[in-house]
Amino acid sequence: MIPALLAPAALGALLAVLVPLAIHIARRTETQVIDFAALRWLNPNPKPVQRLRLDERLLLVVRIALVIAVVLALAEPVLRPTGDGRPVIAVSPAVDAKTVPDHGERRVWLAPGFPSLDRPAPAPSADFASLLRQLDAETSAKTAITVVAPPELTGADAERLYLSRKVDWRIGAAPARSKTVTVPTPPALTVRYAPGNERAVGYFRAAATAYAEGGKPPAFDAAAADSPIPRTARYLVWLSGAPMPAATLDWIEAGGVALLGHDAPSPVEGAQPTAWRDAEGAPLATAGRFGEGRVLRLTRPLEPSAMPVLVEPDFPAQLWTLLAPPPAPSRVAATDYAPSVRPAAGGMAYNPNPVSLRPWLALLIALIVAAERWLATRRDRPVAA
Repeated sequence: MIPALLAPAALGALLAVLVPLAIHIARRTETQVIDFAALRWLNPNPKPVQRLRLDERLLLVVRIALVIAVVLALAEPVLRPTGDGRPVIAVSPAVDAKTVPDHGERRVWLAPGFPSLDRPAPAPSADFASLLRQLDAETSAKTAITVVAPPELTGADAERLYLSRKVDWRIGAAPARSKTVTVPTPPALTVRYAPGNERAVGYFRAAATAYAEGGKPPAFDAAAADSPIPRTARYLVWLSGAPMPAATLDWIEAGGVALLGHDAPSPVEGAQPTAWRDAEGAPLATAGRFGEGRVLRLTRPLEPSAMPVLVEPDFPAQLWTLLAPPPAPSRVAATDYAPSVRPAAGGMAYNPNPVSLRPWLALLIALIVAAERWLATRRDRPVAA
């Protein structure tokens, strides 16, 4: 274990030890006057002798120790565990560990907790970049790191991957690809409308028909605004200027997605960023969070003159993207994701699981305070003059 201070700047407060020292220098104990004879033989004008005198030195030492203990507690002392010094080989769970040779390094899975490579392979993590940054931060700067990644990475974030050191970046054997292809399910539309909005309902009915497979009826439910929403509903189109019922608001808070007409009051408070724009970049709909759900609100009337996109061939696709945005791409070729070096800006590198000494210092401070109070209030203590 290596002792270290997380806030070494706090040591500047050690100058506070001058306070009890100054108090004890200025303090003088009470003197007793004793009358005696033959004063005539004494020099009436003796030359005074001045010298530095410290009274109650034990109390002074205790008070100085108290100041030092408090300052050390403010500096956050810890004990950092020392590493074994062996090079580290981090293997992605998507790589066959048998293909990684063992030359006595510390071999770990690139997974939460960094388990040993001797254990069964954990499930691939979606936080590949975060785990790699954590491994870099928790490893001594003098320890070499080798990363064995699959040819294609998942869980890559949008930022450039920077580490504090240059790592040995290797590409392992390609994992077996799954032949199962997941086809996204189009949104099943539930429409609730007020009288006079029947024409607007037709645009969404046409979109649901475009989503349906050949020969199958569209997943579409249209009814008056006062009709309840099915529990299985996921996407609601609200075409009414009246506020939504409490049951509908509860449905949205539980995770539903609602698209409101331009004249419908929105339950979302605060800023609502633009979620849909036309070809010229003008906003068509805004979005906001309401509980666990989303509320989208159109900015224009549902008429071709105001929204030409309603009669364009790609309206169903744009509506699908608005209601169910596709996840951001997170796959990248491992050769293109090799990390760059950005040295840490000064200070000691983070070491995992430091042991804080503050609890022990708190106990020591309590004992010193008790000792100081006993020394300062004892009956036989000299009284200051």
